[in-house]
Amino acid sequence: MHQIQEKLLELSKSQNLAKLSLRDMAKAIDLPLESPQKIKHHLLQLQKKGFLTIDRVKGLMDRAVDTPMWASKLLKKTTKLFSIPIIGMANCGPAEIFAEQNFQGFLKVSSRLIHRSKPDGLYAIKTDGSSMNRAEINGKRIEDGDFVIVDGEDRNAETNNVVLAIIDNKATIKRLIHDTQNGQVVLKADSSFDYEPIYLHPDDNFFINGKVVDVIKKPMKN
Repeated sequence: MHQIQEKLLELSKSQNLAKLSLRDMAKAIDLPLESPQKIKHHLLQLQKKGFLTIDRVKGLMDRAVDTPMWASKLLKKTTKLFSIPIIGMANCGPAEIFAEQNFQGFLKVSSRLIHRSKPDGLYAIKTDGSSMNRAEINGKRIEDGDFVIVDGEDRNAETNNVVLAIIDNKATIKRLIHDTQNGQVVLKADSSFDYEPIYLHPDDNFFINGKVVDVIKKPMKN
C-alpha cells in the first residue's frame, strides 16, 4: 500500500474524512504541499481496495471493515495480516547504515509467520551483510537481504540474545555478550566468515533498540 494511503487510512480512524477538504487531509497527514488531486487519487484507490466507502451524492466517506471483503476470503479466520513498519537497513557487519528515522514502508506479514497475536512493538529491518548467517531465530538463519523482526519494546536483552544495537546512531545486528568479568560489552558476529567482534564499554554511546524475534526470509531464486 502506498504511504499516502496508509496515512489516510490511519487518519480515518480518528477523523471523519467527509468533513475534511482534500487540502485539510493533506495537512492532517503532514503533507501540506501535496496536491488535492493526488490526495483524491489515493482516496479512490482506498475505495477500490475496499478500505473506504465513498458516496459522492450523499457526501459520505466511511472507513470500511479492517479487512476488505476480497481479502477476508483469502485469509482463514485464525490468520491476521500485520502491517509491520520497515525502519531502514542494518549492517550484519560494521555499524555503517543508519536505521533510526528511516521509515521505508510496511511489511505485510501473516501472524502465523511471526507467531504473534498482535504486532505491538514490532518493526522490520532489512539485513545487509553476512556476519550473522549462522545465527538462527526460530529455526531460520539471518542472511543477506532477509527481513529481521525486532521487538522494540524488549530492550532488556540477555547474553547470547541477537539484538539490534545502535552505535553512534548507526545500526547493526549482532549477538550480545555481557562480559562482566572484563568490564565490557561485546557485539559478536555469528558467521561462516571471519568478522571481528565490536568491543564496547558499558558507558559508551550505544543502546539496544530491541531483540530480534523472527526472520522473514527473502524468496529463493529459481
